[in-house]
Amino acid sequence: MLIAAILRAKGPEVVRVAPEATVAQLLTELARHNIGAVVVAGEDGTLVGIASERDVVRHLERRGPELLSAPVSDIMTSDVVTCTPEDSVEEVSENMTVRRFRHVPVTSEGRLAGIVSIGDLVKSRLRILEDDRAQLEAYIHGR
Repeated sequence: MLIAAILRAKGPEVVRVAPEATVAQLLTELARHNIGAVVVAGEDGTLVGIASERDVVRHLERRGPELLSAPVSDIMTSDVVTCTPEDSVEEVSENMTVRRFRHVPVTSEGRLAGIVSIGDLVKSRLRILEDDRAQLEAYIHGR
């Protein structure tokens, strides 16, 4: 299965914040959308970074409550690993597991096309397993 199939199922919507948004604004977006990470994008929509709840926790421990007024650019990951719609779910899952992150922006022709989480990938793999099981049962029972 390809990442494109996951994007078709979940849609291309990507929650974004500007690099100059405050960490408090980042937290508002995470809570509002019930998500664990947001894409950090410039005015032209260019991918600049990604910021997650883990980033907030790590920096909050070091910097304390004043972190809430700091810009997201202070805590974001700027060396963002991306994937494309043509990448396989297996490849992206393995990369996420090995590199220990849970969200990957999807780019196509240099533009942001969506985002996938480890939950999205696990859900798609479970769906495939369920389909395979149903096909095997149908075969065994002659349906």
